Amino acid sequence: MPLSFLSVRPPPPRLIACHVSPVAVLPWPSASAPQVPAALPSLSLSASSTPPPLTCALHCPHFESCSGCTHESNLLRPVIVDEATEFFKTVGVSDFTFDSCKIAHHPKRYEVIAMVFFESDYYGISKLWELYDFICYILRTAKHISLHAHIRSMVPISASIQLFSLIILSGFLFFETTKLGSCSADRNVGCKETERKALLELKAGLTDPSGRLSSWVGEDCCNWSGVGCNNVTGRVTMLNLRNEFSDGEDGTLLAFGGEINHSLLVLKDLIHLDLSMNNFEGVRIPNFIGSLEKLEYLNLSSASFGEVIPQSFGNLSRLLSLDLSYYLFEPIANDLRWLPTLYSLKYLNLGGVDLSKAKPRWLPTVNMLPSLVELHMSSCRLSVLPLTLPSMNFASLLILDLSNNDFNSTLPPWLFNLTKLVTLEMHSTNLHGALPETFGSLTSLRTLDLSDNSNIVGPLPRSLGMLCNLQTVNLPTNKFTGEITDFVDSLSTCRNSSLERLDLGYNYLTGNLPDSLGNLKTLRILKLWFNSFQGSIPKSIGKLKSLEEFYISNNQMSGSIPEGLGQLSSLTALDISENTWEGSITEAHFMKLGSLTDVSIYNNNPNISLVFDISSDWIPPFKLRYLNIRSCQLGPKFPTWLRNQTELVTLVLNNARISDTIPEWFWQLDFQLDKLDVAYNQLSGRVPNSLRFISPGTVDLSTNRFEGPLPLWSSNITMLYLRDNLFSGPIPRDISEVMPSLTDLDISQNSLNGSIPLSMGNLSQLSTMVISNNLLSGEIPNFWDSIPSLYILDVSNNSLSGSIPPSLTSLTILRFLILSSNHLSGKLPSMKNFTDMRSLDLGENNFSGAIPASIGESMPSLLILRLRLNWFSGSIPSQLCGLSNLHILDLSHNNISGNVPRCIGNLTGFRSILTNKDTEDYLYQGKLKVLAKGKFLEYNSILYLFNSVDLSDNNLSGEMPVGLTSLTRLGTLNLSMNHLTGNIPAKIEDLKQIETLDLSSNKLSGPIPQSMVFLTFLNHLNLSYNNLSGKIPTSNQFGTFIDLSIYEGNAGLCGHPLPTDCQGDKETPPVPSADGEDDDSKSDRLWFIFIVVIGFCFGFWGVFGTLAVKKSWRYAYFCFVDKVKYAVLDFFSAIATYLQKRS
Repeated sequence: MPLSFLSVRPPPPRLIACHVSPVAVLPWPSASAPQVPAALPSLSLSASSTPPPLTCALHCPHFESCSGCTHESNLLRPVIVDEATEFFKTVGVSDFTFDSCKIAHHPKRYEVIAMVFFESDYYGISKLWELYDFICYILRTAKHISLHAHIRSMVPISASIQLFSLIILSGFLFFETTKLGSCSADRNVGCKETERKALLELKAGLTDPSGRLSSWVGEDCCNWSGVGCNNVTGRVTMLNLRNEFSDGEDGTLLAFGGEINHSLLVLKDLIHLDLSMNNFEGVRIPNFIGSLEKLEYLNLSSASFGEVIPQSFGNLSRLLSLDLSYYLFEPIANDLRWLPTLYSLKYLNLGGVDLSKAKPRWLPTVNMLPSLVELHMSSCRLSVLPLTLPSMNFASLLILDLSNNDFNSTLPPWLFNLTKLVTLEMHSTNLHGALPETFGSLTSLRTLDLSDNSNIVGPLPRSLGMLCNLQTVNLPTNKFTGEITDFVDSLSTCRNSSLERLDLGYNYLTGNLPDSLGNLKTLRILKLWFNSFQGSIPKSIGKLKSLEEFYISNNQMSGSIPEGLGQLSSLTALDISENTWEGSITEAHFMKLGSLTDVSIYNNNPNISLVFDISSDWIPPFKLRYLNIRSCQLGPKFPTWLRNQTELVTLVLNNARISDTIPEWFWQLDFQLDKLDVAYNQLSGRVPNSLRFISPGTVDLSTNRFEGPLPLWSSNITMLYLRDNLFSGPIPRDISEVMPSLTDLDISQNSLNGSIPLSMGNLSQLSTMVISNNLLSGEIPNFWDSIPSLYILDVSNNSLSGSIPPSLTSLTILRFLILSSNHLSGKLPSMKNFTDMRSLDLGENNFSGAIPASIGESMPSLLILRLRLNWFSGSIPSQLCGLSNLHILDLSHNNISGNVPRCIGNLTGFRSILTNKDTEDYLYQGKLKVLAKGKFLEYNSILYLFNSVDLSDNNLSGEMPVGLTSLTRLGTLNLSMNHLTGNIPAKIEDLKQIETLDLSSNKLSGPIPQSMVFLTFLNHLNLSYNNLSGKIPTSNQFGTFIDLSIYEGNAGLCGHPLPTDCQGDKETPPVPSADGEDDDSKSDRLWFIFIVVIGFCFGFWGVFGTLAVKKSWRYAYFCFVDKVKYAVLDFFSAIATYLQKRS
């Protein structure tokens, strides 16, 4: 909890020392002493066997009468004198003085020293940083305390340590751990009767499920739990009703509730009130709290009060610490009109309070608090971050937390004027833009958190690396780019670098990791994962002896892993996954990693380039809890060094090229796992049931050669994947008893036989059941209404018979129903409850009757409808045209009749692009065999890319609907073996993505449309056995369709590649078309006319158009024409004259 101080103003020049003695200390209520924090910025503890003599100086009524205090500077009266005078009056001491007082004439800062005396020794404590619990422990055990507040020449220090002597005295006041008195007397005053009754009235209004107020009995209320009194006046000064069970599982159940009684107003000297972490269930914050004008500490955080913050809080002008974080039972918008008058406030926490009403003025309002040291306004629904601030009144701010707001702004310039700032937290605030170089002005900064802003761009500023006091830098989940060399180089030049945490993960950083990284000797946590770093790990990494966590996964790093990693003796977690490492890993890489607990070296690429070269007798120096190795070579033998890893919780050895049996010693290891994954190896043998698991447990033994009956482990297993092995025998009847918590079960691709046991209906938490590709027989049981959360059901490729059980249609959240390749029969039931269905595959069975219209009416999200190879009859329901997301429709090999619905063009899923991201929430698409390119192809991970309509081998009639040509993303269209008539639609050229087109074995007539030459993706075509006629196109793709079987059975077709030549291909005149010209002649004539027109335009208008526009050219041109004319006339005149003379 924050401490309250009497002063944080920079003091004027002075030298003051004070002694108060003796001190009698009351017993501290807690049984155990608090621990001294491990890392103290400036802590000096010294012990001596004999304490120095104490001065009994409680005589002087006025400071001016003290010897030596005012002689040197009568004009300057230190502020601390007034503050101390006021404080001593508060605790009832009127006669006091200060020893050895002196006024200095140059700027100074406080340095506080406390001498705490025990029976046999004493301790000197100087410059403590908010060691609240430690101070209280010293007060509890001390016999005498002498306080000194010296002003010395020293570097500036935090306001939180300026007046340690007054902190101690505040501790006396708030927590009543001492009784102050004169040298010869000890005052002891009990609580006031009026205040005792007031507390009892308060108790009556509260609900107390924990019984904490059972101690509120007897006459002296100062001894009651949570109550503190002034030992001089006997008045209640502290009321601490914080829920001390809030961190436990039953914290809410044990919280205070009810109402706050008005009797609280009787406690007029109350300066400390804590009602935090309770549950007042929306009761309004009492308005009368604003009348407790002496309050210096108020904490209502997480107390589930209701309504807005009372305006009366503005009367609490002495308040030093106010915590209203998450006080609300239900969100409600607040303003800050009550805040500006709290000018003494040093600590303010409004985290989680809806301040949307204050968003235009929140910053100017907070800026009116000149003493503010710590400000927390996270998750306040603020959306305005002013870029300018006319004046900086809260320049003493040390801690600023504005996280989890939606500013949509750049970092404001005024922020960099808070030069005393120690902590800046602005994560998840929708900041954007680049970080400015002005970060260099925040020289005191220790913690910087700008994570999860997503739109902070550009390189890391070099000035950021010059902040040598930085201890924590959190910048993940942004868009930083460029290299980090300059940033790290700058950090490494700091003489006393104290950086402990550097998190730059989830950005776009590039380049190699610099060697200077090894100079950050104090680094404990280094997270560089999910970037684009290249190169190898620098060899200097071995210098980071303090490094505990190292994460560089999901980059583009390559090369060998340096053996220097083995020198990181403090390392506990190592993740270098999803890179392209090469070479080998040896014992040297783990030589000194005795603290290592978590290792992750995996790659989702199945190609293996990293080999573990470790001897079979190696004994690791560590005890791992988490080991994830994937696509690295550990084999061919099972790693024997796992024998001493008895603390393992997660073990993944996936695709590790292990061709061995799992040794007996492994099954007998005394550990409890939450995950065992040895999939994609060549492990063999039987699997015992001896391993123990903790909840939730996962077992994946897929794609190996394990044999024998299905193994069953403990009841803690929730996910069991045993697919693609050699397990045989029936599914165990007691599977629901042994593993009742199963949520995911995949035992497909084995040799399991028998029927589906009825006991599987007791797996009520099951969401995935995949039992396909086995030898199961019998009927599908009717127990599905007891598994309401089932999401995927795949029983395909078995020998199941009977009809679909009625209870199966009650599964309202079922998304994947795959019953294909069985012997199921009967009519399909109504499927109106399958409103969330994504894939319905009932193919290769014996179902009959009409296709239910409910499929089109109730499954708007359906992606795959596969009913092929059944005995369905009737027409295609027009309701299927409403399946706007469908991208695979297969109704082939049935007895469906009638026309292809004209509304088929409404299947807009065949006009849009379905991406992998669109299918992320589907989790499972399974494997599907589809007819494409004239053969069956199996798709799995890229099934979402396949777009197909297959209506082949039915009794469909009528013409091909023009709407088919609007399915522009269609890749496969198969209408073969029907009775379709009419022409092939001319707009078939719109199927730009078509790869497979099969219209064979119909009654289509007319020519092959010339526009089909523009189907450039077409690679499989079948037009055989129709009534097509005319010339076969020869351009583009048709030049490659030279297989005669493509066109056979069409007597009217001619031209290449058929042996029948069209008449126009010989020397005989071409057969004229209806208007007397063939198509080629028309085309040539059009080209001739086009060229003539273009030539005329350029020839005629190129000359005369220029003359019409340019007057000077026109004048020159006609002058030239006149000259030519007269020259020609003169020539012919001269010839005529010459001939006349000759005659």
